[in-house]
Formats: sequence, C-alpha cells, structure tokens
Amino acid sequence: MNQQASVLRTGRKFDQVLAGARAVFLADGFEGASVDKIAKAAGVSKATLYSYFPDKRVLFMEVVRSVCGQQADASLDLETGCCGPREVLRAAAERIHGALLGGFSLQLFRIFVAEADRFPELGPMFYESGPMVMHAEIREYLERAAERGELAIADADLAAAQFAELCKADIFLRFLFKIDGTFSEAERERVISGAIDTFMARYGV
Repeated sequence: MNQQASVLRTGRKFDQVLAGARAVFLADGFEGASVDKIAKAAGVSKATLYSYFPDKRVLFMEVVRSVCGQQADASLDLETGCCGPREVLRAAAERIHGALLGGFSLQLFRIFVAEADRFPELGPMFYESGPMVMHAEIREYLERAAERGELAIADADLAAAQFAELCKADIFLRFLFKIDGTFSEAERERVISGAIDTFMARYGV
C-alpha cells in the first residue's frame, strides 16, 4: 500500500501531531528528530502518534506535504490595473523577502538539502509548490505588462528569474550562512529599491 495513502488524516489529534512533528523536524532535521521528542512536542502518547503514522519517515513526508500545500495556496495577487510596474514589482519583492527571510522557508531549504539523498522527492515538491509558483506569477504579470506596453520584455521567463535573483542581492547568502540573522527595514529597502531600479533600467519603457 502507498505509505501516503495509509496516513489517517482524520481525528482530533491529527493536527496536533502534525504541528508537533513540524516543530521538531524544523529544529532537529529528520535524523535528529526522535519519535519520543515528537510525541512530547505534540502532547500525545507514542501509541497515538503511531495510530496516525506508521513510522517517522511517513510522518516527515506528511509534514512536507502539508507545508508544500500551504506554499501552493499562497498567492502574490499581482493582477492589478491600478498600479504601474514599480508598484507591482515592489509588492513582489516584499513577498520574495518574506519567503526568503522569514526563517521557516530557509529552515525547510536546509533540511531538504541535508536530506536530498534520503528523500530525493523533497526538492521537486518544495520547488514546485513554492518557488515555481511564485516565479510563474511574476512571469505572467511581466507578460501582461509587456502586452500593455508598460515593459519591454521579450523573454518574461528569464526576466522573472532575474528579478527574483536581484531581490536576493547582498542579504540572502548572509542569511543562509547565518552571518546575519535579521535585517533592518533600511537594509531590505536598499535591496528592494536597487532590484526595482536595475530591473526597470533594463526593461522599462
């Protein structure tokens, strides 16, 4: 039987178990997370935990599935006729920063890299539910803006990727490697404004 299909997703303790597992996996990774610690964090017995999930691997995959579902449900909502490209790009940049620097996505990123050999399906799941969704929404906005004559873009797919990378300038690697844990509003504004100015210098009309 497919392991994911065997998960019991009903019952009053299911969300409780999932929340406890998510907290422990994010803190300790897959290898470091024990079933005892997960049960304690969830406030349930090991017997209750096993009644929902037959083993730690299935529980880990369910946590990932839940997180990826949350990512996929989040929308940039860039479809607007009242704002110009600069305003829309700012909204996109702030959302990108929220995802990159919020801590949660970065913790997942580190876990997925660490567990890539054990769980090769994790990378595609995370990418397709989060970064790929965000990339597609920015690309589609850029295509519409180009059709309206607001931007001069021949390759919207590449331009969307370029904008996302511009939004990471200077701060993402410092955050990823724990050189800096937080950034001031002024630091983030410096990067966002620079990303928009650089992008508009290339693609503005």
